[in-house]
Amino acid sequence: MRWFDTARWSRGRFLKAAVLAPVAAVLAACTGKEDTGKVEETGSAPASTSAAARTAEATSAARVPAATSAPQVLQATPTCGDDDDDPTPAQTEGPYFTPNSPERTSLLEPGIAGTRLVISGTVLTTDCRPIAGALLDFWQADAGGAYDNRGYRLRGHQFTDADGRYRLETVVPGLYPGRTRHLHVKVQAPNNPVLTTQQYFPSEPRNGSDSIFDDALVMNVQDTADGKEATFTYVLPVR
Repeated sequence: MRWFDTARWSRGRFLKAAVLAPVAAVLAACTGKEDTGKVEETGSAPASTSAAARTAEATSAARVPAATSAPQVLQATPTCGDDDDDPTPAQTEGPYFTPNSPERTSLLEPGIAGTRLVISGTVLTTDCRPIAGALLDFWQADAGGAYDNRGYRLRGHQFTDADGRYRLETVVPGLYPGRTRHLHVKVQAPNNPVLTTQQYFPSEPRNGSDSIFDDALVMNVQDTADGKEATFTYVLPVR
């Protein structure tokens, strides 16, 4: 299998390994379940934000929240190695993926409004070994529910460090018709197949009505003084 098997991607870009100083590894729990073949995303979001979507997202207009709410009480994550170490389920790519995104760990840039969100975690094998140099390519809607389909706003890729860890700075994505709040990601261990999936937020009103929502892909999310922090562990079947 070729490294990130997509014709339009630069081969040199994905042979890069993250060269970061190792620190003590704190492995998050393996989660996930088998994909049950849910219906595909219809791709009804416009390239520019509709008035209704921007109205729905008005409360996200400021980058830093005016006040800090109390941290959410999160369900305990199962320990790695129990019955919850199945591979992370795959989901549809959707219509808004753009190859050749820039390599970066922060998607924040001038002009991007919204609630700051930091996502971190680990990429593991099914037997709980960290995967160094794994590719993660993220893309998402902005706070108003619109994707940038002409450039690379809120798009970027990175590689895990020697302990299999990643960290992304972005903003909470907005809503658009037909979908709950979510992010997209492609994850690939070196010289292995690509996992395409999505990440969701807990306690979202639209989770129950989204036709492809999967609770196995819900992140742990907490409020912080300057936004939100989320964690998620990707589990890949490495051959």
